[in-house]
Amino acid sequence: MKIHPKWSKLARVSFLSASIFLALTTHPRAEGAAQAPEQGTSELFKKGQVDEGAGNFAAAESDYHQILASDPGNPEALKNLGVVEQTELKFQDSIEHFKHVLRGHPEYPQVNFFLGLSYYGLRDWDNALTSFREELKTPDPHPATEYYLALALEAEGHTDEAIDELNKSAARNPNKAEVFYELARLHMAASLRAIEKVRKIDPDSFQSHAFLGQLYGDEQHYEAAANEYKAALQKQPDAQGVHYPLGVCYRMLHQYDDAEKEFLAALQESPDNPATNESLGELAVREKQFGKALPYLKKAAAGQPKDVETHILLGRCYLGQNDFQKALDELELAARLGPANGLPHYFLAEVYQKLNRPADRQRELDLFNKLSNARESPISGAGENEPAHP
Repeated sequence: MKIHPKWSKLARVSFLSASIFLALTTHPRAEGAAQAPEQGTSELFKKGQVDEGAGNFAAAESDYHQILASDPGNPEALKNLGVVEQTELKFQDSIEHFKHVLRGHPEYPQVNFFLGLSYYGLRDWDNALTSFREELKTPDPHPATEYYLALALEAEGHTDEAIDELNKSAARNPNKAEVFYELARLHMAASLRAIEKVRKIDPDSFQSHAFLGQLYGDEQHYEAAANEYKAALQKQPDAQGVHYPLGVCYRMLHQYDDAEKEFLAALQESPDNPATNESLGELAVREKQFGKALPYLKKAAAGQPKDVETHILLGRCYLGQNDFQKALDELELAARLGPANGLPHYFLAEVYQKLNRPADRQRELDLFNKLSNARESPISGAGENEPAHP
């Protein structure tokens, strides 16, 4: 099969990405996995791997051909030669050598995977899928198999199956950004297709506005998000789940009265929701209405006992009421739960200032400045004013 010139460039990019993915896996090609090299060929194997690693592919091919001249059926030499040819985009040649291995050793380690990768390079999706699936039947399949199986499935239009395989790959490769990128891309594409269908059915529907509100909110376009959420509520005034994100938009736009109104409406829908109670408590603390804030924050803490921000707000609330021991308890708990967060130490410094304990105050300020230094300028002293990030 002849490779189209444009595809040749794309294939090189694809195989560069593939080589990075494969190089980072903890499952390298193991020489002699099914047949150890004889003493007379071991040096040629070593030389071939050195040449291949140095990018001297012609020399590596020559090394493996020398082994095959005396041992035509050597599966490891055939496999390594096929991989070198694949790297050079000589897909048809590599396919022949991988097939040669599989005729004698149907489950030779990773050969089905590399065969599938060569078919993938030729955009021969059917044979690529078959090879990757055969690889998964072997006792120890290559860890990137599900990833490339997913890409081939997507190319064939089987998006749901592709997502299933990527989820499996993510479980095997939890630190591979490529896998999660593809998962995010496929989910996003599916979401956009779904919302496009919704908009075709009725571009002014509740669902269209609610989805766009979430989309704009995720992109931090809060004014546009608020407008979409309001339009959604006009279409369906009794809809649940819209008031809270609308309240978040208003809060981010510094429209605090409107934010409180929406959070109270959200609280009617779910009175024990920790996020809604925390948001109402935070608005009350902002206005120094500590008695009003406290019930909300206690309920929030009951629902999310390990949430750092909730305990910071409770500490600020007790500080505002001059209940210094409870303020210390909440802020010290927040500091333990969020050791990288500087804010508990800032407010602890305020408590110690009120208690006239200058050494403790300075210690907490130093901790705050140390933790905050990477993000903003240190604060030289603490008083009634709050740091730049509330």
